Amino acid sequence: MSALTADAPEAASSTAGPKAASAAPRSVRRKNTALGLLAWVCGLLFVLPIAWMVLTSLHSESDAATNPPSLAAPLTLDGYRTFFEAGGGAGPWPALANSLMASVFSTLFVLVLALPAAYALSIRPVRKWRDVLFFFLSTKMLPIVAGLLPIYLFAKNTSFLDNIWLLVILYTSMNLPIAVWMMQSFLAEVPPALIEAAQIDGARLPTVLSRVVAPVAAPGIAATALICFIFSWNEMLFARVLTGVVAQTAPVFLTGFITSQGLFLAKVCAASLVISLPVLAAGFAAQDKLVQGLSLGAVK
Repeated sequence: MSALTADAPEAASSTAGPKAASAAPRSVRRKNTALGLLAWVCGLLFVLPIAWMVLTSLHSESDAATNPPSLAAPLTLDGYRTFFEAGGGAGPWPALANSLMASVFSTLFVLVLALPAAYALSIRPVRKWRDVLFFFLSTKMLPIVAGLLPIYLFAKNTSFLDNIWLLVILYTSMNLPIAVWMMQSFLAEVPPALIEAAQIDGARLPTVLSRVVAPVAAPGIAATALICFIFSWNEMLFARVLTGVVAQTAPVFLTGFITSQGLFLAKVCAASLVISLPVLAAGFAAQDKLVQGLSLGAVK
């Protein structure tokens, strides 16, 4: 009897083991399914406004202005034709070229200035480097509109109004604190042994930055460059006040479709979609680098 009673718990545990093992993967599958559905819902919520903008840009103005909008309305490319014919014979190309020039050059200047600063604050930290980082961050606490009047008077007195290089300088100063903060965390993940080995071989600071630090932190640098490019491309307040015809950027050109006659919704959606394409193309091109850069320093 004692042997039978001793074997009973073992038999019970052996029969309960497969049931518990089968129940555990079932709960994991349910959890993964719920998380997958949640991810799809969040993705659709982000994509739905863009899809709505694309659909509205393919409607006529009368169909786009109906309330509620008609999804089965006939499609047309009149909004895109109006956008590319706006602004005279040149169309939107000068404004797009100005935005591209201001965004690319300011992003390059930001990277050139932020890389040594981030190196000094992470790999070769200066004294009270946290205070330096907070000083960089404090420069973003002043609203842009608060410094708009002095900047306008300076540009007027120095004949810099309606000059694309003024926007390059302003965008560089605007994005530099963000770039230093981001790249400081990225460069902190660079192994110090690599830098010490390069210095033992006789490499100086420019060589260390360009041939050792930059390749290792390339995903983080790409993520920083993409964010700075997006911020520069979308900026409108400085461009609206400090430019006219020569240095007009794409966001300022977009506001020309809002007139006293009303809001031409289909044309605005078509123009917004075309102006957003360079940013979307840059995001897709650097998608893998962006994910790698934003995941640097994460717990693996």
